[in-house]
Amino acid sequence: MSTYTKPYEDKMNGAIHHLGKELAAIRAGRANPAILDRVAVDYYGTPTPINQVAAVAVAEARILTITPWDTSLIHPIEHALLVSDIGINPTNDGRVIRLVFPAPTEERRRQLTKDVQKLGEETKVAVRNVRREAMDKFKSLKKNSEITEDDQKNLEEEMQKITDKFVKQIDKDCEAKNKEIMEI
Repeated sequence: MSTYTKPYEDKMNGAIHHLGKELAAIRAGRANPAILDRVAVDYYGTPTPINQVAAVAVAEARILTITPWDTSLIHPIEHALLVSDIGINPTNDGRVIRLVFPAPTEERRRQLTKDVQKLGEETKVAVRNVRREAMDKFKSLKKNSEITEDDQKNLEEEMQKITDKFVKQIDKDCEAKNKEIMEI
């Protein structure tokens, strides 16, 4: 990998990382602590992620438990979960909050797979935009006589190989998530 393609590969890596976070937040019927990453609790006036004020664990395949380190946070955590977009009503026993994930319907599973495909396509577009940006940069370097025509051609080929690698990774990640969603 050359020093010319490294910054663009880093940008593509960022797009893949973002896709991973988005896919983790999609509820597939299994208890997944990543679904709580976007939920913030009002902790003495400061919005704080749940995992910083409580222990989050997967008790069973479809049950997530949240055990606050300070029991006075039970109600603020419960409130944060209710107003969030996760769509699950929490239950608590005074010490532990439980989130029971219902199995999604067949129709909901199909919609989730469409959402995953859409995320995958958006990420591919982002990766291709980075490739286009790199190709434009290589052309301008050639135009300014900073690199030779052979160098430009080699850089463009290298950039295409990097792009292909990331597109395959996106397809693999989306396929794995769709497989997880369609499992009963």
